[in-house]
Amino acid sequence: MTDYTEGSGKQYHTGVSPDTIGKYIILPGDPKRVKVIAEYFDEPQLIADNREYTTYTGMLDGVRVSSVSTGIGGPSAAIALEELSKCGAHTFIRIGTCGGMREDVMGGDIIIAEGAVRMEGTSREYAPIEYPAVADFSVLRAMVECAEELKLSHYTGVVQSKDSFFGQHEPEVMPVSYELQNKWEAYLRMGCLASEMETAALFTAGQFLRVRVGACFLCIANQERAKRGLENPQVHDTSQAIRLAVESIRRLIKQDSAE
Repeated sequence: MTDYTEGSGKQYHTGVSPDTIGKYIILPGDPKRVKVIAEYFDEPQLIADNREYTTYTGMLDGVRVSSVSTGIGGPSAAIALEELSKCGAHTFIRIGTCGGMREDVMGGDIIIAEGAVRMEGTSREYAPIEYPAVADFSVLRAMVECAEELKLSHYTGVVQSKDSFFGQHEPEVMPVSYELQNKWEAYLRMGCLASEMETAALFTAGQFLRVRVGACFLCIANQERAKRGLENPQVHDTSQAIRLAVESIRRLIKQDSAE
């Protein structure tokens, strides 16, 4: 592969190098959320800020960790995962937001993804569509245990990953409305918890790269509850989801050091 950095030693998109990041990474989508996450670290430092990728590195329980934004969608998220894994990172937790799908999921609930519906394009350039997009079990277990200890209102299950935000929220105006609406109904019947935009790509790429990937989200609201005239609070505070990701990384660091 051509070295587009012309020998700089830094990754082309993220601008990081092996000596600037930790092996444990928290992956928000929003670049502004990176600094908020880094406030949980000891001695956090801004490492790189390029395109949608902002990186802070600090210490957590004596171990170097990083937070790196991925931007929106599977393509940019997979680029971040690829470049960070090339620099030696091996454990990743995505923290983001989602829209509820299953009727009992409420705004403010935390969703922990066991697997993701691959209704996006990025993962198809890694694996055939029959291959499942699933979380690493050790990361998943750590997140569930931490959510229970923190007494968070949470659900664990399958989420849907898609490429078009407006295809989800305005499917009836799209030329392929017949496909979007029919598949959405199928996902509801299967008990899909929520919809978001990065997890299927991260899970699939992570399996190929042999790195550990998990994901948790704040549910902002539930459009299915809105359709039925049910109570549908909107919650935008991601602090509990961030805390869950940080505490899960702490747990994984402790478990890994004991092995």
